[in-house]
Amino acid sequence: QVQLVESGGGLVQAGGSLRLSCAASGRTFSGYAMGWFRQAPGKEREFVASIIESGGYTSYADSVKGRFTISRDNAKNTVYLQMNSLKPEDTAVYYCAAERLVVTVRNPGYWGQGTQVTVSS
Repeated sequence: QVQLVESGGGLVQAGGSLRLSCAASGRTFSGYAMGWFRQAPGKEREFVASIIESGGYTSYADSVKGRFTISRDNAKNTVYLQMNSLKPEDTAVYYCAAERLVVTVRNPGYWGQGTQVTVSS
């Protein structure tokens, strides 16, 4: 069964950093753009960042530009989200997602289970 598994979430103070990881099966990772989404309690899921298969193009939500960095290691079938200067409003469940043959992930066909990020003030 193809799956995406997130890790790296936790509790941090405002201004701190976390790095999220998403481990994928080879069949899912190869040929797919990868992305991160998040959902806070009572709010709809929103796009955070995405990266193409080659890693040569990335896209970010305005709310995280300059603070978050997405990257991938195709040899390890893993995508990362480096989160710096975290704010309380970044608190959410973060989901890894995959979409085939696209530049920016918008309608992914695969989702991970999510990892909780909590930023205290």
